[in-house]
Amino acid sequence: MKPSSFRMLGCAIVVAAMLAGCRGTGEVRTLDLREKLPMVQVTDIEPVKIVIEPFEDRRTDKSRVGTRTHLWGGTTYFNVPGDRLAEVLTQRLADRLKTRGWNDRVWNVRVAPAGAVPDADIVITGQVQDFSASAKSRVFSTVIDTSSRFHVQAQNQSDHSTTIRRVEGGRTRTVFWFNNDDVQEQLSATLRDGIERLLGDTMIERKALRSIRQK
Repeated sequence: MKPSSFRMLGCAIVVAAMLAGCRGTGEVRTLDLREKLPMVQVTDIEPVKIVIEPFEDRRTDKSRVGTRTHLWGGTTYFNVPGDRLAEVLTQRLADRLKTRGWNDRVWNVRVAPAGAVPDADIVITGQVQDFSASAKSRVFSTVIDTSSRFHVQAQNQSDHSTTIRRVEGGRTRTVFWFNNDDVQEQLSATLRDGIERLLGDTMIERKALRSIRQK
């Protein structure tokens, strides 16, 4: 076979692969939004007991967290294991606080149902209004948009005060070769942004969670 024929065959294979990847089959892909956090040597635990109650899912569409619209038609859907997004996000926040919470201290944090820990200093509840991804494929690229919107409330038992924060954010990225991991990584990063924004906008003072804007 002539070299030019090899090149034509190679191009045909690439085009066929691209076309195959540009048609959706309606399948659902499961995303792992857990984050591997660095190991922290515990030498001193802050004497503040924090309880996070499972967040409430208030999204309009709870059947998925994302979709990919393919170039030549069809859609791929994305979701989390067990379709339990609120539980995944609650645990992600708890894991972050267990390692490095406010002021880089290790905190006594647990996820528990309402009323399960009566001696908690701070009880955090939350609602998920939006947490989604949209991937739209076009010729030679795919645009991935992610967004999140949370409502977080902390009830302080020491003085019976309440701190309420609304956290919103999003990311946009364009990739040449699309992979399902691109959606997973971007949603995970969007969630990380929201958690860090929450921590950066609040502080713990006298066993109570407060907004830094009060200072």
